[in-house]
Amino acid sequence: MIASKKILILAGDGIGPEVMDQTRRVIEWMGGRPGLDIKISGGLVGGASYDANGTPLTAETVAAARAADAVLLGAVGGPKWDDLPFYEKPERGLLGLRKEMELFANLRPAVVFDALAEASTLKLDVVKGLDILIVRELTGGVYFGDPRGIDDLPGGGRRGYNTLVYTSAEVDRIARVAFGLAKKRGGRVCSVDKANVLEASVLWREVVEEVHKDYADVELSHMYVDNAAMQLVRNPKQFDVMVTGNLFGDILSDAAAMLTGSLGMLPSASLGAADASGRRLALYEPVHGSAPDIAGSNMANPLAAILSFAMCLRYSFDLGNEADLLERAVEGVLGQGLRTADIMQPGDVETTTTGMGDAVLAELDKRAG
Repeated sequence: MIASKKILILAGDGIGPEVMDQTRRVIEWMGGRPGLDIKISGGLVGGASYDANGTPLTAETVAAARAADAVLLGAVGGPKWDDLPFYEKPERGLLGLRKEMELFANLRPAVVFDALAEASTLKLDVVKGLDILIVRELTGGVYFGDPRGIDDLPGGGRRGYNTLVYTSAEVDRIARVAFGLAKKRGGRVCSVDKANVLEASVLWREVVEEVHKDYADVELSHMYVDNAAMQLVRNPKQFDVMVTGNLFGDILSDAAAMLTGSLGMLPSASLGAADASGRRLALYEPVHGSAPDIAGSNMANPLAAILSFAMCLRYSFDLGNEADLLERAVEGVLGQGLRTADIMQPGDVETTTTGMGDAVLAELDKRAG
């Protein structure tokens, strides 16, 4: 039986179109394998959508995203749109997609390939072999809580405020994602909070403990966020899966990203809830930004976008073997010493965005042969 899948590509701004062009080539290669048919469509988001439609996200793009089996996004934003009103900025397109698709679980792996271990600013023995997955709650917490705002004070001056709020249902569903993923990995979850000072974190910890009863084969630990930040730098390999709220996850996942040596190497996934048939909406994107300073120069590293597609194969299409094949192909290319400028080390061979795409496809041909 042929598995037919629909992917919506939203290339976005800056280097987004360049890295997604190479990812499309890999998608087409994978779609040509026996038993798999992948149909690709495209759309606009972010600054590109604003320029064409006067809004960073159209209703038509939202409808296409909800109809797709997965969405792959390149990057959004750039100085060209800095002066736009807040709700018209390119980044509102990405946030709007997350909201409209109800993507509550953000998955950020931090994996150190052996060939790149020396690119990290940390000692080799600290990061070599690192494989962490940070599961971040994406639609709740202080970023979305009410009340929020900036008020004038009666005696002069102003007051800015945001509300950190989580419901037990929100914590329950993200905890189940983390425990479920840990069962397929190292079997360990570290829940990160600030329960010593925040009531919202007290609730978070209580609910995580309750959910853990359904996953007795997974080891659970708790850690305050300040200690977790320190431990990521001190001994990151102690972690398998980390689960945490929106604000803490935003900060910790970027810290973990730099353990690997380059944001240009890191993919991510944002998942919604599974429906009765098991289908869930999902968006996959590289962690890096739009890098407008190198846009159009054929210098950008496409590997994070390509690895985001590997996550799509694994989590949306349930094609673990194909995901493994693609990840091994990337590892093989890096093992040859081929690098884009952002991950160059002495003795490496520099290549272009297109050249890296060529190399990944050649490695796929060799390994699938």
